[in-house]
Amino acid sequence: MNTTIWPAPTATRPLDATVEIPGSKSLSNRYLILAALGSKSVRLVGLLRSRDTELMMGALRALGVRCDADEQVDTTVTVTPPAEGRFHGNVKVFCGLAGTVMRFVPGLAMLADGPVDFDGDEQAYARPMKPVLDGLEQLGATIEYHGEEGRLPFTITPPAPAGEHASPSVVSIDSSGSSQFISGLLLVGSRVPGGLELHHVGEKTPSLPHIRMTVADLRAAGVDATADEQSHVWRVKPGTVQLPGSVTVEPDLSNAAPFLGAALIASGTVRMPNWPETTTQPGGLLPGYLERMGAKVSFPVENGTRYCEVSGGGHINGLGDFDLTAAGEIAPSLAAILVFADAPTNMIGIGHLRGHETNRLEALVNEITRVGGKAHELADGIAIEPVPAGELHGAEMETYADHRMATFASMLGLRIEGVTVRNVETTRKTLPDFVGMWTGMLG
Repeated sequence: MNTTIWPAPTATRPLDATVEIPGSKSLSNRYLILAALGSKSVRLVGLLRSRDTELMMGALRALGVRCDADEQVDTTVTVTPPAEGRFHGNVKVFCGLAGTVMRFVPGLAMLADGPVDFDGDEQAYARPMKPVLDGLEQLGATIEYHGEEGRLPFTITPPAPAGEHASPSVVSIDSSGSSQFISGLLLVGSRVPGGLELHHVGEKTPSLPHIRMTVADLRAAGVDATADEQSHVWRVKPGTVQLPGSVTVEPDLSNAAPFLGAALIASGTVRMPNWPETTTQPGGLLPGYLERMGAKVSFPVENGTRYCEVSGGGHINGLGDFDLTAAGEIAPSLAAILVFADAPTNMIGIGHLRGHETNRLEALVNEITRVGGKAHELADGIAIEPVPAGELHGAEMETYADHRMATFASMLGLRIEGVTVRNVETTRKTLPDFVGMWTGMLG
């Protein structure tokens, strides 16, 4: 049991800070997979170095991929695929608690020269895996479960190599629980003999922006990938995968949410450099959401660098029914802001958050209630009701080994004195120095 207790600092004056965010986890781990699928080395610049990306590089190394960090700048990593494009079998892959590792790397096992064992943190045994594994079974893989069916740990035995002129493989899965099931199959689709036609048979598709990100990244690697989102069908033609020789990773816009949201909670201004003009990251929707809550948002350019600048005056608008289907991963940060809003908010379209690092909806309700706030779960989300400021009080906040619950608790601490955070180190999953960045923002 981790007993580290961190006192979350309270803001004593309006913020005036510039915060630089490390590279996107979602893009970093997609680029690592695509670089491993190529035939030439790829230099990734601005790669996130965190627990999730270290786990991804560890998984790739087990499969015979070289990942060499630059000696001067460890966020520059050169990825060299295995000879002949054949991954090593008869190896073990450790996924930790990283969804991108447990859902993207199994596809690579299809291209290995023997069985691959997958395991992870004990908490990862609760995370759903079955749709991506069902898809791999439909492509000819054999899955042997060593615990509960559809979950870690398991062994994947790849199919025997097929002929070159096969027709496209048609795969049907229900990806309602996570967009990563679709992405995990699309990433290896061009290496499936005949290509891949993927049908999502669930009622809704969570986090479509993440699937669009995968399709855009595949195209950047020269893959012919198309999406028919109305019909929930994606097609990937067979062919080679090759990213350009050097790829720069955008900053992680979802990790921007606690810092930019802090300007609303504490008032003042927070600026973030290198904000992209266009992006496939769901976090790109964040500035618009913050504006609806009452923030002033602008995008000044200084010396060629584009900033996102968010200012708040301490007043926060409740949003009524607020559909967050497109960007569920920033729900914990937005929930922290809405605890202090002037009217109720129903955050909906995020039922799939029950299958994230923890059941995030249940965790958010628990922790909002713990500090004297009011919240309850909805079938597809969470309802947050304002309470008088005097009813909110400090408490020791649980993080459930979930990085976004740790940043959520820290945000509450900006306005509620006496908030402490248990196991704040879990933020290392995506922000290696969260505590340093947070205290730096507060000056």
